[in-house]
Amino acid sequence: VQLQESGPGLVKPTQTISLICSVFGDSLTTSDYYWSWIRQPPGKGLEWIGSITSSGSTYANPSLKSRTFIWRDTSKDQFTLHLYSVTPEDTAMYYCARGAGSGTSYDRDELDYWGQGTQVTVSS
Repeated sequence: VQLQESGPGLVKPTQTISLICSVFGDSLTTSDYYWSWIRQPPGKGLEWIGSITSSGSTYANPSLKSRTFIWRDTSKDQFTLHLYSVTPEDTAMYYCARGAGSGTSYDRDELDYWGQGTQVTVSS
């Protein structure tokens, strides 16, 4: 299983971060797995953004939920993150990952495959 993030590396404040995660070697609809977005700001720890389950249900970090939209294209095995109204505090390395479980909350130990990450900088 391989995951690959793609998207713009530089976004202006108030705009939207839009990232795509392409999945190879698995399907987004495989039962008992879910697909997550996680980020790591400079000098800080990992922060869960949200997840989409094999049935298409989505869950998000309460602190980011109002600005987050996750959806998927099962025909392409891609899932997408939109993070709206960004500020420089949203600058981070963004990762996508596969998890085994319900996907309703964040459990680092459930994440078994990760993408290499993509750096997103929010700056004018």
